[in-house]
Amino acid sequence: MILVVVEHDRGAMAPASGEALTAGRQLAANTGVPLDALTIGADADAIAAELGAFGVATVYQAHDPVLTDYGPEAWGAAVAHAVSELHPSFVLAVGTDRGHEVLAHAAAQLDVPMVANCTAITPGEPTTVTRVRWGGSLLEEATLTAPVALLTTALHAFEAAPAAEPGAAEPRELTPDLDPRVARSIVRDRVARSEGLTLATAPVVVGGGRGVGSADAFAPLEELAVLLGGVVGCSRVVTNNGWRNHSDQVGQTGTRIAPTVYLACGISGAIQHWVGAMAAKNIIAVNLDPDANMVAKAGYAVIGDLHEVVPAVIAEIRRRAGR
Repeated sequence: MILVVVEHDRGAMAPASGEALTAGRQLAANTGVPLDALTIGADADAIAAELGAFGVATVYQAHDPVLTDYGPEAWGAAVAHAVSELHPSFVLAVGTDRGHEVLAHAAAQLDVPMVANCTAITPGEPTTVTRVRWGGSLLEEATLTAPVALLTTALHAFEAAPAAEPGAAEPRELTPDLDPRVARSIVRDRVARSEGLTLATAPVVVGGGRGVGSADAFAPLEELAVLLGGVVGCSRVVTNNGWRNHSDQVGQTGTRIAPTVYLACGISGAIQHWVGAMAAKNIIAVNLDPDANMVAKAGYAVIGDLHEVVPAVIAEIRRRAGR
């Protein structure tokens, strides 16, 4: 059995979970075993209807009074129970903060290794994996010997795709009977920051770096993002200077994005930022420095002052739209 831990937020499946499900389906086909899924908490039961599209045969639904909301220790304990009960050969989760955290807790409880950020998985004796290391600057090939392989898939390494033939997605209850102490780290309340597009989901991201110059100077970037149906992102130096909130940061310690277009304005392209942006399908750099790392890595570049280039782009968009 290949078991995929489905990430969700109060019953809404995380879009990135489709990546882990797709990777799991490929692994199941290579090993000749079924693809199954694990959902955690009663509020996730409705997700079963969505999982059949990815070829899932059985959806194990972990129920316990402790599982009222997300908690890394509680979710990890639920995964550990599922492994002990179901004996899967592989357990996969998507490489988000939650996915890493949950499988790390499960691995600690099971006393087995866990491999993060895999881009390729080759089953065998032993299993071989390729994983992202050093902030995305290199790929490492490693072997894994363990009674069960706990793996997270690197974000955007596998493109989420439905199965050619849907699975039955038959729901089955799983009752882990968790120790109440695992609820010591669990979400109790939330504050909604905003609705609509986010950095992780926007088709267009307009990014600004040190070259923007100030918090007020982000106004044209905001205007351009609205015209393009996207959102504004930024580099770490921008948040360090207090010009933008950390939630806008693109990078290894921020949000990893995968838009259709990333317009990077005044961003040098340090490796930490590049790790967060490299999954963008098209990158356009606007920079005064022709030798900047972002310029070198971008598919397209405009060598010029962003304070002239961005207003000119805005004017042309408005002209063509007749605004």
